[in-house]
Amino acid sequence: MNGINEAMLIDFYELTMANGYFNSNKRNQVVYFDLYFRSIPDRGGYALFAGLETIIDYIDNLKFTEEDIAYLRSKNTFSEPFLTYLKEFQFTGDLYAFKEGSVMFANEPIITVKAPIIEAQILETFLLQTVNHQSLIATKASRIKYAADGRLVLEMGARRAHGLSSSLHGARASYIGGVDGTSNVLADQVYGVNAIGTMAHSWVQLFDSEYEAFKTYAENYPNASTLLVDTYDTLHSGLPNAIKVIKEVLLPKKAKNYAIRIDSGDLTYLSKKARKMLDDAGLKDCKIVVSNALDERLIRGLLLQGAPIDIFGVGERLITAKSDPVFGSVYKLVAVEENQKIVPKIKISDNVEKITTPHFKTVHRIYGEEGRAEADLITLDNEKINPDKPLTIFDPQNTWKTKTFTTYTLRNMHVPVYLNGKRVYQKPSIEEIKSYAQSELNSLWEEMRRFDYPHKYYIDLSKKLWKMKHDLIEKR
Repeated sequence: MNGINEAMLIDFYELTMANGYFNSNKRNQVVYFDLYFRSIPDRGGYALFAGLETIIDYIDNLKFTEEDIAYLRSKNTFSEPFLTYLKEFQFTGDLYAFKEGSVMFANEPIITVKAPIIEAQILETFLLQTVNHQSLIATKASRIKYAADGRLVLEMGARRAHGLSSSLHGARASYIGGVDGTSNVLADQVYGVNAIGTMAHSWVQLFDSEYEAFKTYAENYPNASTLLVDTYDTLHSGLPNAIKVIKEVLLPKKAKNYAIRIDSGDLTYLSKKARKMLDDAGLKDCKIVVSNALDERLIRGLLLQGAPIDIFGVGERLITAKSDPVFGSVYKLVAVEENQKIVPKIKISDNVEKITTPHFKTVHRIYGEEGRAEADLITLDNEKINPDKPLTIFDPQNTWKTKTFTTYTLRNMHVPVYLNGKRVYQKPSIEEIKSYAQSELNSLWEEMRRFDYPHKYYIDLSKKLWKMKHDLIEKR
């Protein structure tokens, strides 16, 4: 992006630690890091994983240039042998992850990196930035699309996004989360997210009359005309002029795809009045589009009030996830290798939620008889579960709370992405990711998707993992 090397998008302390590891002869120490998050945005019942393709592109092209090395040398902080190492840097480790578009929950490893310590450390900043941003927006988009109850939703937040990357990757993540298109042309060019646009108030203002503005637009775009009716007076000027142009210009051309858009005022009242005026004029096929600082709760409220809206344009509150704008993923060391054996590591804190779960792990999703996701079970990576036998899980905090599954299926949520530095994962298309995300959302019970007090999903530890964690806590 503009000649910037993404390898340098890194917290400075990653490099000071890496230099220290190198100079202390620890560069070949193999470690395991987990990337996970501690709480779901907006107190929701689930989150959506997005950003894996961006991470893959980053790792595939990860290198430090001569200019980068010269800059780092100018800091008078790093040894020359370490800078020589960076010149030849490449990722040689393993990376396991949920498939992009997966439903995910708090405190389970979404990505696990097994690599020499310097390599694992250098990945941290980019992985966290990518997952934190794109998962946040994908999750928000899925909530907004759910609130729209089958109606079209367009992402229209480019001008309110926090910069180019936020706008571009946000549009991508929104599409994965379920929106139907974007106003962002670059997102269409780069990712194939369908770009859609109509007109601004400036278009209407430029012409001598609102009627002339609508007529000119309709003549230019007879197969995709959406007329912005609230520049002057929605009901007494905008709607009458739109109806006149639709009848004079669009219907004679047998246009099928036309609409009016309302961007201000009481959207419930105005959309109801507009619908009646359109229907009375014989324009039952004319769609109503609304915009203006919408989010999932406002959309749900509009529909509960009976607003006859067909399409929602959602901007700032989606692209910035305004109601809860920090996702909060973390990246923690959970094990090291010594003498070819995995040695678990744990971080202990006075804040219980910050105590890590040690060792190399994987996540199994448990599906019940109806094909619905019922619980996630985190186990040691080498643990085996016999699906022919009943499976009992227990609450990690309140261990007396148990649940037994007799008829169920299991799915390992982790897939290998890199093994020994070689990518073994074929990147799916964005349409495939979006379709997969929808199937994941459909696997949830409706009670988990409600906005207030969603049903709690079980995320439990196997007995072996639970015992290991508590043994380490007791030995502190």
